[in-house]
Amino acid sequence: MTTLPVSDDERLQAPPIHGGEKLPALARAAISADLSGRPLPEPPDEWKEPGASFVTLTREGRLRGCIGSLVPRRSLGDDVVGNARSAAFRDPRFPPLTDRELEGLRIEVSVLSAPSPIPAATRQDALAAMRPGVDGVILEAGAHRATFLPQVWDQLPDPEEFLGQLMRKAGLPAGFWSEEVRLSRYAVTVFKETV
Repeated sequence: MTTLPVSDDERLQAPPIHGGEKLPALARAAISADLSGRPLPEPPDEWKEPGASFVTLTREGRLRGCIGSLVPRRSLGDDVVGNARSAAFRDPRFPPLTDRELEGLRIEVSVLSAPSPIPAATRQDALAAMRPGVDGVILEAGAHRATFLPQVWDQLPDPEEFLGQLMRKAGLPAGFWSEEVRLSRYAVTVFKETV
């Protein structure tokens, strides 16, 4: 298990997850069930509380799918199962996963804290407030919405580049800013498959 650091802000504590190291196996079982036509796995009782998660799939170190929830709408176990299936078969950036790809697939489950607003009246305020390597960031501007998990800071360590790419992901120009831009941050607890 890898837990990303968080600040002293009590609202942004990475959530403790009992038995969380088994969440990637639950995600893999859900994907395998879809590929084989077997019934979906029933999540254990320890994950019946509401939770929000992202499931990230990689092959040979490259992204193969990533889908998640920003706020809890179902039990954590059901959220992981649903997001694993969506990452494997419904991520619009990739074709549906095939049987042949399953063996080389690596699964990472990120469990999210509740989001907290980032006060930012200007783009410069936003850049100064974001914490590289720490914050997951949600961007909202009118009908546009996107998020980057904290792990994305590994590829985009510069706040300007991070925010620009987040704007692009939301369908906006990289240098965009307006009064309607709203940013929020969250922390994650990350569970990776052991190889």
